[in-house]
Amino acid sequence: MRHSNKSKKILALFLVLLSGFVIFLAVMLYTALHERDIPSIYSEDTAKAQRGSIVSADGYYIATTQKLYKAVVNTRNIDPDKEELFIQLFSIYSGTDPDEIRQRLHTRKGSVTLSYHISPKEAMYLKTLAFELRRLGVFIEYETPGGDRILQGLSILESGEARRYPYGRLLTPLLGYPRKIEEEGYTRVYGIKGLEKFFDEELNPQQNKTQKALRDVNGYLILNRQSDVKRQINGLTVKLNIPIAFQARVETITDQIKEQLQADEIIATVMEAKTGKIIALASSNRFDPSRIRHEDYPSLNTNAIEYSYEPGSVIKPIIFALLLDRNLINPYDMVNGHGGKWKFGRKVIVDEHKFDMISAEDVLVHSSNIGIAQLAQKLGGVEYTEGLQKFGFTRFSGVDLPYEKRGSIPSSTQLNNYLYKAITSYGYGMRANAMQILKAYNVFNNGGKLINPMVVEALYDDNGRAIPMQIQSPTQVIAPATAERMKQILIKTVNVGTGIGAKTPGLEIGGKTGTAHIAKKGKYVNSYHTSFVGFANDKKRQYTIGITVIEPRTVYFASITAVPVFKAIVDVMVEEKMLVPDPAAVAAAEAAAAAAAPTTAEESAAAVR
Repeated sequence: MRHSNKSKKILALFLVLLSGFVIFLAVMLYTALHERDIPSIYSEDTAKAQRGSIVSADGYYIATTQKLYKAVVNTRNIDPDKEELFIQLFSIYSGTDPDEIRQRLHTRKGSVTLSYHISPKEAMYLKTLAFELRRLGVFIEYETPGGDRILQGLSILESGEARRYPYGRLLTPLLGYPRKIEEEGYTRVYGIKGLEKFFDEELNPQQNKTQKALRDVNGYLILNRQSDVKRQINGLTVKLNIPIAFQARVETITDQIKEQLQADEIIATVMEAKTGKIIALASSNRFDPSRIRHEDYPSLNTNAIEYSYEPGSVIKPIIFALLLDRNLINPYDMVNGHGGKWKFGRKVIVDEHKFDMISAEDVLVHSSNIGIAQLAQKLGGVEYTEGLQKFGFTRFSGVDLPYEKRGSIPSSTQLNNYLYKAITSYGYGMRANAMQILKAYNVFNNGGKLINPMVVEALYDDNGRAIPMQIQSPTQVIAPATAERMKQILIKTVNVGTGIGAKTPGLEIGGKTGTAHIAKKGKYVNSYHTSFVGFANDKKRQYTIGITVIEPRTVYFASITAVPVFKAIVDVMVEEKMLVPDPAAVAAAEAAAAAAAPTTAEESAAAVR
């Protein structure tokens, strides 16, 4: 009996030990097969890459990206007795109204965002404040229902990025503007118009910085060969061909003359003739990209390429060049001016200045509609169409900007008709933008070669390595001899013709005026576009300059609307030593002026009469 009881006790003990062992194995198996919330020996650090900057030719940052931060606090961590201290200190450091902070703190229990769009400098101050508030005991632990004790305090977190434009309205609308998009709680910036849009992909950040590595007891990363590290690759920097100082002066000119003329807009473009580099692209209609208002909406387009219009008489030299290059005319051929009024089929063509007989080149010099209409009849429809296309009309200009309007010209079939030939020859029945016209005129200043205008010099990465822009090879549109002859005719146009107001002693100045009626609702109205397109050269440098004035109201002739803009820009270029007049030519011009001036009181009185 005693032996039986002993056996039962041993068996019971064995079962207890076995049960314990089974439970132990079950626990170990469960632990091995299930995820455990144990402290990780690894830490991860991340930093967002930033959008690239836009920089002027003279090194000024025109568009930059600034990181934004937000301030988050857990209201359960604020000691009720020190809440007012927290409110006052946070107000001082952030510039936020105390009542606004108080209202935010009392909207809910738990995590509350007190301020968005904090600048990096403010974020640095607020991080210092967060440390001081902990030291002062403003924050206390609170216990969760699960028994955990938490102390979060004030956190300053990256919330996104903002685009900054230090020079406000300068270089708009060329610069464009961005919009903000929320991506996983982070605000990113994307380009919508202008350079911001055209180079959006290049400006956008390429890769965020991430570091995953072992951590020490203080939580700092231990970077070694086993660490997973991806470097931060920011967006590329876009460097322009446009110096900010010159651009600002050209914009001032457009502003002043727009006001004098009560015009809708003045567009001015200056290009290096040999390289195609745009060194100024100015509009009188600008806006601040950081604060676009409803009244700014009409100014958001880059109308140098986004606005097409009937160019008027500035197209005459293009037609003349096509005729001259094909040996269809001689500059000294005589043309009947019909006394300033000519009935051509069912259309009556009128000239501002009346002529009987006039040389072919003087048709351009004095801008005769009647003369160019007769000369244009020598072109066949296909020659006419293909010739205009070779000069770049109906084709994208190649400038590095988005949303260009290509314009239009009559078809070859239409241009076989005498009437279409006539009206197109003086700039009606077709449409072009200001950049296309500038590009076409540059052919005369570049040995007959057509080149693309370029706003941007190059792209640069974080290491300063340049990524040059792809440049299209020049196209020989007309023979060099034809281009030179056209150049001389345009110089004569300035010296004795409609562009005389553009003369600058000591410089080679040539160009052509254009004044064209504006069509509204299918009818020509008493409103005009006026233009002057030409060149300004010294012995070393050559520039092609285009001016377009949209709807001047005080006066509409191009010679007293567009030409003064051109002349004022050339004067600035001389002041800035971008052009250097020939001293001998200047002296000769001054001597001639002195010789022509009255020398006695009697002569002065006669001159006044």
